[in-house]
Amino acid sequence: MQVRPVPYPTAPVGREDLLGRLDQVLRARGRALLTGPAGIGKTEVAQAAADHAGCRGETVLWLSPQPADRDMAGAAAAALVSSVPPAALDGLPDPQRAAVAVLCREAAAPEAGWDPVALRLGIARILRTLAERGPVLLVVDDAQRIDADSADLLRFALHLAPAELRVLAVETPDPYVDGASFTLWVPSEADVLLVPPLHADEIAELLVHHRLPSRMAGRIHRTSGGNPRLALAVGRSLADARTPVHHAEALPLSGRARDLARRMLAPASPAVRAALLLAALALRPTAALIRRAGRPTAEAELAAAERAGLISVTEDGTVAFTAGLLPSTLVHDTCWTERSAGHAALARVVDDPVEEVRHRALATDVPDEDLAAEVAAAADTARRRGNSALAAELALLAAESTPVRLGDRRIARLVDAAEEAARAARADLAMRAAADLLARDAAPADRVRARLAVLDTAGQGLTDLDELYVHATEDSDGDPGLRAAVLLRLAVKYVLADGDPVRSRAAAVESAELATSVGDRHTAAKALTQQARMDRVLGSPDAERTLARARTLEMTDRPLGVRNTAQILTIRHALFDDRLGEARDRVHALLPLVEQRGPVEDAIELLNTLAEVEARRGQCAAALAHAGRSLALTLEAGLSPGPAWYVLALAETAGGSFARAAGYARRSVQASEEEGDHVFLSRSLYALGRVQLVTGDVAGALETLRRVRDAERARCAVDPSMLRWHEELAEALLANDARDEAEALLADVGPVAERLGRTTVLLGFDRAYGLCLAAGGKTDESVALLAETADRFGAQGLVLEQGRCLIALSRVERRRRRRSAAQQALHAAATVFERAGAVPWLALTAENPSYAEPAPAAPGAGNAALSRLTEAELHLARLVGEGASNQEAAARLYLSVKTVEARLTRIYQKLDVRSRAQLATALNHPV
Repeated sequence: MQVRPVPYPTAPVGREDLLGRLDQVLRARGRALLTGPAGIGKTEVAQAAADHAGCRGETVLWLSPQPADRDMAGAAAAALVSSVPPAALDGLPDPQRAAVAVLCREAAAPEAGWDPVALRLGIARILRTLAERGPVLLVVDDAQRIDADSADLLRFALHLAPAELRVLAVETPDPYVDGASFTLWVPSEADVLLVPPLHADEIAELLVHHRLPSRMAGRIHRTSGGNPRLALAVGRSLADARTPVHHAEALPLSGRARDLARRMLAPASPAVRAALLLAALALRPTAALIRRAGRPTAEAELAAAERAGLISVTEDGTVAFTAGLLPSTLVHDTCWTERSAGHAALARVVDDPVEEVRHRALATDVPDEDLAAEVAAAADTARRRGNSALAAELALLAAESTPVRLGDRRIARLVDAAEEAARAARADLAMRAAADLLARDAAPADRVRARLAVLDTAGQGLTDLDELYVHATEDSDGDPGLRAAVLLRLAVKYVLADGDPVRSRAAAVESAELATSVGDRHTAAKALTQQARMDRVLGSPDAERTLARARTLEMTDRPLGVRNTAQILTIRHALFDDRLGEARDRVHALLPLVEQRGPVEDAIELLNTLAEVEARRGQCAAALAHAGRSLALTLEAGLSPGPAWYVLALAETAGGSFARAAGYARRSVQASEEEGDHVFLSRSLYALGRVQLVTGDVAGALETLRRVRDAERARCAVDPSMLRWHEELAEALLANDARDEAEALLADVGPVAERLGRTTVLLGFDRAYGLCLAAGGKTDESVALLAETADRFGAQGLVLEQGRCLIALSRVERRRRRRSAAQQALHAAATVFERAGAVPWLALTAENPSYAEPAPAAPGAGNAALSRLTEAELHLARLVGEGASNQEAAARLYLSVKTVEARLTRIYQKLDVRSRAQLATALNHPV
């Protein structure tokens, strides 16, 4: 235990609300107990509370008993006494001082041992003395390790302690010991706060904070159960993996993650482990099922496991493990004989024929064709039920149960298993099936289909898969249908992983031609859709015509899903063109059917698009709701969260919080970089740069948006409607005193937008150009253009853009010293934002002084020296003269700090001053 200085507090990820409740409890009652399973983050929460107390000037005492202290009489009390400031022992009566000296082994113990009464009184007096000098927070970490004698002494001392001494205890209870183990006070004296698991999005934030791969946040959350220590161990396992990890159900776990799970399972008795093994092997474990499978005391065994935080048991007896790592480790560490016996026992008692066949197949390692045929039929049944994950598992099990002598049948089942796994997004099963098939004498067509199934499970992460593409291309030689399928996957890879839309378009064109030649309408429609997508990127006028051809084929082919189809691209094009009502109506027509019967990826795609549409329309609450649902589904399904984070950044920018928007954008940037996804990397950087610009971080916005510009130019992107970074970069350049560069950018891209008929893109350019006019001193022209542009944005239904344009108009009117006009524009913007629920934009108009009413003219504004300053220089001089720092002035004026410094240098030279004090004097007392 020690008294220590504490840095400024930062709350652990996901614990802000808990810390708020903890602070309230400590203030109201003076006692609090944090409890929860090992690794849940109790100590981190206690540390944050201690940091908070230290920042308030309180004395913080930290007592952390070690495991050996439990059996060492007086160890914890001695640690407490020996580490308080020596002055706290001043004034102790001799009997109490002697007892304390014996406790701390500073004096020989008498034959009768220490005086318990004197020792109790002495420790109570020490704590009271500390509290009399100011508030004290005593943190007792791992309180369950306190020895019995110390617990008795501390319980007495705390009972007599004044209110200025607050106590926070942290305990990891022993689940296999009946009754309460905590003994520092009676339960009624304190509130017990359970530290809960982290949500999936909080696990993602935790991974980002520790610089670990965040794209697998959903899988890691499921594997760890939200336990931070487990999640970090799993994340480090992924970071240490030598081979790339895509969207697999089973993550490659290193020893450290398994060891943590083993330590959690270790205290369980053999009987409890036996019951848990049956639960791990069953598809739908219940207490009744486990009892019928040979555990007559299942309820008691499961209750013990629940107290240990290993499982949860609902009222109807359904059993669920708290972390996916626990059942996988339990099965991993159990010998084949025990697993086989468990499956055999379950096969005899399950009430579903599909599950019965599965358990029978897993109970034997002898291939049998009759059994394999039963498993294959069960896979078909699972598919018809809509359980694609179980269908994929059974399809692979059927293949692996097929005798080797039936080689062709085994290969056919392996191909089916790989494709079933692709439909279920189970990369682990697809790779197992493909590896088995590729090790055999399979036909080229079968090898291609297996490899394509693996590629289809890669999601956004298409890097590090070049070998698969090469072999698939070689094996498809001479088969136009297969070659068309391979080229379609290559077309997607070229744009996502390689950032090359020209090459992607060429592959899509060839794929469509080959597919058409063999009558494959499905592949032809997808290839034409990809071609249309690239035509749009490249600014080709043929994009809509190609997309119409794809839609025609889809009407006859009727694809099962909507991802990468012509109908979803049609909606995206409506979004790009700001035909937002049409886009919304089309999504609403598809979404109910997809949510009811379609794969989760399709629902996510539609929700993402709908969130973008609503954010653009200024329907901020709806945008946030749809983006939140998309992220929840994404993390639950274990898909890459990069796209969902990008959309949530857009929604938060519209109606949530600029700070949260920047956080989600940064997460999306990291995930996209991990995936090697060029498309969403540019989008995420755009979302981040836009927030940086709006919040006054001009230097950051300029750097970020220039990255977008460089990336989009590298991938030959032409159409400015798909990612509207040009107007944002132009405004950032303007704020950085680079007006010529901003005007050149607008002059370069404006004709392209006109040629393609991108009307609302041109409106965004007009807003930026209006600011350029103002910067060039043409304020009358600027006001006219900005007012007209705001009206036209409103007529298009783009209310957030209208409000932003009104803010720009207010700024220009302020420079013209037209106070009433500036206020009118600002109030109009506030009205627009309030009606739309655009919370951050509304706060911006209310709080940002540069958007508020114009400052009154400084005294002496008419003298000769001040008259030499430009409007911009005079505005900056006033802010600095009123005490604003360079950083504050930069944020309030939407300038970079470097620009502020340069302007200040010119102001000092013109006014012949050398300091801020002299500048304030020159403004208020002109000569």
